[in-house]
Parts: sequence; C-alpha cells; structure tokens
Amino acid sequence: MKRCQNCVLPETFPGIHFDEKGVCNYCRAFNNNGKQKMQSNKERYRMHFDELCAKLIPAHNYDCIAAYSGGKDSTFTLKILVEQYKLRLLAVTVDNGFLSPHALKNIDLVSEALNIDRITVKPQFDLLREIFVAGSKNDLFPPKTLERASTICTSCMGIVKAIVLKTALKLRIPFIAYGWSPGQAPLSASIFHNNPSMIQQMQKAIQTPVRSLIGPQLDHVFLGEKDFAADYLWPYNIHPLAFLDYDEEKIVRIISEMGWNPPSDTDANSTNCLLNSYANVVHKKRHHFNPYAFEMANLVRQSYCTRAEALEKLERPESPVVIQAVKNKLYNNRDKDLPAEEE
Repeated sequence: MKRCQNCVLPETFPGIHFDEKGVCNYCRAFNNNGKQKMQSNKERYRMHFDELCAKLIPAHNYDCIAAYSGGKDSTFTLKILVEQYKLRLLAVTVDNGFLSPHALKNIDLVSEALNIDRITVKPQFDLLREIFVAGSKNDLFPPKTLERASTICTSCMGIVKAIVLKTALKLRIPFIAYGWSPGQAPLSASIFHNNPSMIQQMQKAIQTPVRSLIGPQLDHVFLGEKDFAADYLWPYNIHPLAFLDYDEEKIVRIISEMGWNPPSDTDANSTNCLLNSYANVVHKKRHHFNPYAFEMANLVRQSYCTRAEALEKLERPESPVVIQAVKNKLYNNRDKDLPAEEE
C-alpha cells in the first residue's frame, strides 16, 4: 500500500493525493500553514486557559469534570489538572462493558493517588451491544467522522460526551476535560465554549442514529428540550495535551509513579479499551485504512513521534484472543449475527 513519504496516511485515506515526491496534500497544507505558527499558538492557548482558570474557578464546588478512561493520556491529563493547575476535579468513567481489567485497576489506583472524587456510569449493556453490533455492520454517522475514528468508537464516545456534558451542566462545572492527544484534535479546538445551538447539532448527529436502533431507551443520557432552555452555565471543553508539552515516553514514566501500568490486553493504539481492537479490525476491512492513521499522521507532522514509530503502531496486528472475546460478548456466540466482514 502506498503511503505518504512524510507522514503515514495511506492512499486509501479519503481525499488524499500525492505530489511528485510522494508527499500528501495534508502534509503540504500543514507545512505551509501550521508548522511555524504551532509553538506560538500553543503559548497563546496556555495563556488563555490560565486566564479562564483565574476568572471562573472560585465560584464552584468542582472546577472541572474529566472523562476518565484509565488510558495513559487521560491519566496524565488528570495529573496535570490537579497538580499543575490545582483544579478541584470530578472524574467520570463511562464503562462500556469492554474496559480492560488493567484499565479498571489503573482508574482506582490513580484516583486514590490524586485524591479526587470519581463516579462510574455503566449504561445498560444490552443497549450498548445493539449499537456496537449495528456499528460493526454499517456506518451510522456522516462519512467525515470515519476519517478520525471507527463507527463503533464514534458511537461510544458520543454517549460518553453526552453523559459528561449533562453532569457538568447539572453541577454547574465550568470546565470539561478530555485526554486527547495532540494528534486526535487540533490545537484550535483545544479550548472552546459550548453553547446550546452547537450542542443540539452535535447531539442530533449521535442521538438520531442511536434512536433509530434502540428507540428512546438512552434518551436520559442526552440533553432534552428543558436542558437547552434552562439557564445553565455552559462549560468550556478543554484538552490540555494539545497546548502543553507532549512526550509519550515521559508521560508513561510519570504516571507509572502513581501506580499506573500499561495494559497487556489492549491494542497498540489504546491503553484502556478491548472493544477498540475489534472496532479497528472492522474499520480496516471495510474502509481499508486504520482509523488511527489520522491521529498518528498528525503526531508525525508535529514531531511528537517518528514515522517509523507511527507505522509500527498502525501495522501491529490486534490480538486474535481479544478479538474473539469481544465478538463472543457482542454476538453471544451466534455466528449468524456476524457482519459480512467477520464471517
């Protein structure tokens, strides 16, 4: 398979084309517009977050609610927010039924080490199963979403975001934090203020396909009309790893001091979720590229990892044992329910 000579995007990635040197249009756009400005822009976003903290924090019981999966990036994000920014934190773990046992142990150890409040939300698994199975058979969301994540992961993260946002609004928490790497979301989106009209549109994109599958049974995790009409303090979304220093080896070393251990049962691109392995396999067979290609390509462009390191992660095969365990749980061992990609 042909790949960009600079990053790792393959010829199968949507909208890609190469110049005579084999460099993709995404790299050329970044080199022309982004590389020189990135460092100064990071400093600007750091300063903006400092200003927001000084302005918003004193009036609230919790300063920040963080989606906490137990993975390395979300763990490091929690540590930064608590120790560097001194935020009063509420961590929310949404258990999709496939969190690695190692990740669950890490969640407990880190929460205790940081001395933070934490809640776990575990939606009814039969409902999640229907959504994940449908996502393994068909694309449920707009084509653009497929560039950054698998259909299965998009559905899961949509539910996570809805639960975290609804909790933030009810408790009047001014910040929502996510542990996204600098490759997952652009610096320009690392701090933005939620508003009702924007959230309605984003929620509809997730809730409508979910409703078509399972009816209104998960409506309680999403915002309703009364929520959009209420006089809420609409929070800022932040993902600090975009504007702070990011070094994967250093991150693992630092969080290991709190007792965090890398799981041995997850794939190369996850440190918390077993379902991710299966989602990757389905996506690669259906769309012919790894759903993490976009993230890894961004990390290469920004010099957070080498091209060789990114390729190794993208090409490392998922564990057949984990894949089979996930399929057994999703399909209840009924081969007749398997999607075409898995028969």
